[in-house]
Amino acid sequence: MKLKALFLKAAVILIGILVTALLIFVLPLIAEDAAASSLKMAYVLYAILTIMYISSAPFFALLFQIFKVLNYVQAEEFFSKPILNALNKIKRYGYIISFLYLLALPLFYIVGEVDDAPGVILIGMFFLFASLVLSVSTDLFQNLLKGEYDKIEDSIIERIVKARKGNFNSKDALTEKDVIDLLDKD
Repeated sequence: MKLKALFLKAAVILIGILVTALLIFVLPLIAEDAAASSLKMAYVLYAILTIMYISSAPFFALLFQIFKVLNYVQAEEFFSKPILNALNKIKRYGYIISFLYLLALPLFYIVGEVDDAPGVILIGMFFLFASLVLSVSTDLFQNLLKGEYDKIEDSIIERIVKARKGNFNSKDALTEKDVIDLLDKD
């Protein structure tokens, strides 16, 4: 499990490096090309590039949260509150990116119509649906983990209540000493 998490961490770092290179080297070339084209087309391309640069902030925040989740997985803290919070942030960042590319979709359409390149529209739809699928699948995964987390939490609370009432049974997963230590922390 730790080796897989390490591989995924390396993949997250590589994706971050590739997107940074795209933002630093490729998008300025597109902006230069847009400046050389017609003025109306330049405005549309600049708007698309602006949305791409704006969406990079939630994208890198999303990568950081994925990295945090992988740290929790590596530490085998699957059912914890911090992992649920990180998944919630991943979901929200994904929805923000989806919304930004939804706003940009008409601009991709204009570029596709003017350049007679319908593939440009598909590029815009890819960014939109990739982030939307990530958000929805993260939401599903978060709900599954939250359900298990709540079951574990309820089980522990139930055992503590039994111990306070004096109905402690030795077959419970928590030992009597564990329950007494938990009660002393209150």
